[in-house]
Amino acid sequence: MFDFRLVPVCIALAAGMAPAFAQEAQVAFGSVKADPTLPVEVTSQTLNVNQETGSAEFVGEVLVIQGEMRLTAERVLVIYNQERSAIERMEATENVVLVSPPDAAEGDWAEYTIESGVIVMKGNVLLTQGPSTISGDQMVANLSAGTATMSGRVKTILQPGGN
Repeated sequence: MFDFRLVPVCIALAAGMAPAFAQEAQVAFGSVKADPTLPVEVTSQTLNVNQETGSAEFVGEVLVIQGEMRLTAERVLVIYNQERSAIERMEATENVVLVSPPDAAEGDWAEYTIESGVIVMKGNVLLTQGPSTISGDQMVANLSAGTATMSGRVKTILQPGGN
């Protein structure tokens, strides 16, 4: 079955407005808009807290959950705000996978800014939406808006047909 959220990309490709390898593509991401005010749950093998820098490092099979969003990686660094009263951002490295149902993306590195609900993924980013995929050097996903922008040698593979 065709994922209709890819329609803008299809129109651009059909109209000749974007080559097979575009520099940027905007797509829908996730079917449920995220709420950045929800609690963030982190599970890992080990936790190292640094009181001086106001950070916490989670290492080993890290799972971050916030509402419907799931992020996994081998290492996640949590950076707190200056008052150390809330999480400012998280940096994930090694085998980073982001799932905002029904979509999933993977990359080498990601940074999640909690307040804005924006995740930036870099390095061999692959976005999977149903049977279709989009790859690029970077993806900026706004979980609150349910959108994403892929950039840097973007390649789209659309799978037609289905049931």
